[in-house]
Amino acid sequence: MLAALKDNWKNYLIEGWALGMFMVSACFFVLLLEHPRSPFHLELPSAVFRRFLMGLAMGLTAVLLIYSSWGKRSGAHMNPAVTLAFWQMERISTANAIWYILAQFIGGALGVFLFKWTVPQFIAEQGVQYAVTMPGPDGVGIAFFSEFIISFVLLGTVLLMSNSKYADYTGWVAGILLVAYITIEAPFSGMSMNPARTVASALPSNIWTAWWVYFIAPIGGMMLAGFIYRRWYRWSHGGNCLTMKCHLSGKKHDCETYEVLGPAELLEQQAETSRSGMGHI
Repeated sequence: MLAALKDNWKNYLIEGWALGMFMVSACFFVLLLEHPRSPFHLELPSAVFRRFLMGLAMGLTAVLLIYSSWGKRSGAHMNPAVTLAFWQMERISTANAIWYILAQFIGGALGVFLFKWTVPQFIAEQGVQYAVTMPGPDGVGIAFFSEFIISFVLLGTVLLMSNSKYADYTGWVAGILLVAYITIEAPFSGMSMNPARTVASALPSNIWTAWWVYFIAPIGGMMLAGFIYRRWYRWSHGGNCLTMKCHLSGKKHDCETYEVLGPAELLEQQAETSRSGMGHI
């Protein structure tokens, strides 16, 4: 753990910064569009159109963070569910995954606390409420199902895109999905897909309504997507999944925490082949 911190602390800071900036953007635009005295709220009576604008803002925020030089360096997970899915697929070590998740929770919370410290009377207003994520009027069951499905589809899409000839557009497609999710799905669950994002709003607001939904459903959905895709990739590539990619920006760039760590038997076969080849030189 300490060795990983010494080697990759900059990447951990970037993960905290990235989710922190995402939450700053979320709070800013929810204030702009949903505060009852905001001129944008007053001039835009359609809740669906306001959600579309919110989705557009957050989709662009995600794209900018993913393709930024810092985002490329850490991989721009910005989400414990993404990090755990990468860990399950053996593309990030346990130590790095733990530090990533800690940084994401801290960075996200600081992003929202910034608004509590500076404009508490605005960010706490009814309709804004620290950009909290809560189940909609259809209940907790629908919220859980919705969070699970959108999380599954998001990571499944990232894996499909990053292993295709359109890999460079992976982050853009993820951003487009965010626009669609916030516009269409938000009324059912609040559209989180991210345990750290939910906690970031819950801590300063002390609103923890069905918080467990936003842990279990996104993590379960993304880990299932990773499990299924990896099994399919291995089946369709003659048993090999070492070449499988899952980069949100399409390429590894200089992200040192992204590693191919398994399956162990395939790595051993690869090493044995390499040793055999050296023996014939």
